[in-house]
Amino acid sequence: MAHPAVAVLESALRARKLDRTLTTTLPSWEWTDPASLLPMDVPLVDACLRGGLPRGQLSEFSGPGSCGRMTLLLQLMSAATQRGEIVALVDTCDRLDVASAAAAGVDLDRVLWVRGTSSGTRGPGSGIRDWGLGTAVDRALKALNLVLQAGGFSLVAIDLADVPPVRLRQIPFTTWPRVQRVIEGSDTACVLLTPEPLARSAGGLTLSLAGRSTWAGVSDRSRLLQGVDLRVRVVSPRKRIDGDVHVRAVTP
Repeated sequence: MAHPAVAVLESALRARKLDRTLTTTLPSWEWTDPASLLPMDVPLVDACLRGGLPRGQLSEFSGPGSCGRMTLLLQLMSAATQRGEIVALVDTCDRLDVASAAAAGVDLDRVLWVRGTSSGTRGPGSGIRDWGLGTAVDRALKALNLVLQAGGFSLVAIDLADVPPVRLRQIPFTTWPRVQRVIEGSDTACVLLTPEPLARSAGGLTLSLAGRSTWAGVSDRSRLLQGVDLRVRVVSPRKRIDGDVHVRAVTP
């Protein structure tokens, strides 16, 4: 039996027609239209996602450094651009390796790359240390909103993976509902890359990653992705998804 306080809250939300914010009141998520999904073209992952990421929803890829977040995003971008779709990446700390993106099969002519600042220095386990980091995050969020409002993208991602969690928790909680309102009902899937779970919409997914990527090269701009041992756990508020995926791949 539900706690009386929970029942009162749910009743108040329904009275104000805000009950759609309650995942417990929503039916089990079952997609019937493949066009409502954004597939990754990785059979194991797509099977776990039951077709792909939901369009018109905010999802996230979270996990520690070198866990495969960017690898998975590049695969998603590759699949979308190879289908002739347009994608966008808001690169908060300017960490995208173009050579790896091209090697992953991303059609760079179909990518809008919004570059942030790379002036910070990396500290052990702390992401980017820079007095201008707060400004970089604010600018990245503004860019995200502008890109989403422009429309026409099948995928819009924002890379916050190198931003310390303490800074991410300072982002106003109203930011993500506003993002969801912009993309709801559209063909756009919005994806956050974060070091830990941060936000998702009621119909979005959290892909919690653990794994190890193998790189060749000595600097951020000269490294090439060689392979990945990736473990993905999918978390869905509607319990549409169940299970873990283990993917091993080597880049030719």
